Amino acid sequence: MFRKTVIALVLSAVLLSACGGAAPATQEDPTLKIAVLPILDALPMYVADAQGYFKDAGVKVEFVPVASAAERDQVMQAGQVDGMINDLTSTVFYNKDAQKIAVVRFARTASLDKPQFSLLAAKDSGITTPDQLKGVEIGISQNTVIDYWTQRILENAGLTTADIKTINVPAIPDRLQLLNEGQLKAAVLPEPAATLAEQGGAIRVIDDTSLPSIGTSEISFSMNSLKSKPETVKKFQAAIEKATADVNNEPAKWDSLLSDKKLVPAPLIGKYVLPKFPTASVPSEAQLKDVMAWMMAKGLIKQEVPYDQLVDASYLPK
Repeated sequence: MFRKTVIALVLSAVLLSACGGAAPATQEDPTLKIAVLPILDALPMYVADAQGYFKDAGVKVEFVPVASAAERDQVMQAGQVDGMINDLTSTVFYNKDAQKIAVVRFARTASLDKPQFSLLAAKDSGITTPDQLKGVEIGISQNTVIDYWTQRILENAGLTTADIKTINVPAIPDRLQLLNEGQLKAAVLPEPAATLAEQGGAIRVIDDTSLPSIGTSEISFSMNSLKSKPETVKKFQAAIEKATADVNNEPAKWDSLLSDKKLVPAPLIGKYVLPKFPTASVPSEAQLKDVMAWMMAKGLIKQEVPYDQLVDASYLPK
């Protein structure tokens, strides 16, 4: 009898160990640190935070303000943040030697009626059409999405590579100021800086409503964060989706956030009409291939990076 009892106890212990006695899986860290520039693209994130959608999802989001793309890349490379808003050229640069980040959704996209970027001419330049830009120095940020955008938008308008001349003015405020002062005859600016320049007398020569596929920004996460916090990133995405719907349904409701976070210049608060923000979606392979073709032609990369090492749609809300 004693022996039977011992055997029964041993069998019970084995079964418990096999069925549920093992140590529970480690819980994910619910904190996500996001590097944010003072750009309109970040609005749905701030709305998700203000509306309590992150908290409701069990995600703690910490915004890490950065003043420039260079500073954003520094904190990302140092592992000080999990995610960021960036662009496709930046994503390719990150992953050209090894996969370090992945795009998980669009942040902003141009549309047929609302641009993401615009090429403007100084008010007294006499330039009103793309063909008048042949040989004219255009203020851009070299080797970035702005550089790519400028070449593609002007080629689409009929100019050749030889026709297009650019000058490197990396900081957006500097480009805006030089354009307003007439020291630049032309410059490429994102919204809403382009609208502010236009309000000051600059002429909008062309924008990406004529070629919406090239005017985008993205939300990306480090591979380390995607591997260690996959469910947290999915919850983050679901909260962003709810906030995007709020912004698109009531675009006039967010003036205080736009002002507090400096996403829209003060003179435009209450006047600037928000674009529609993209719902859950990611860049296409064709968009990435075109960006990489441009980068290879410029000698910025030696070969294409596979699409599945640049974009991961599996974190989008279903």
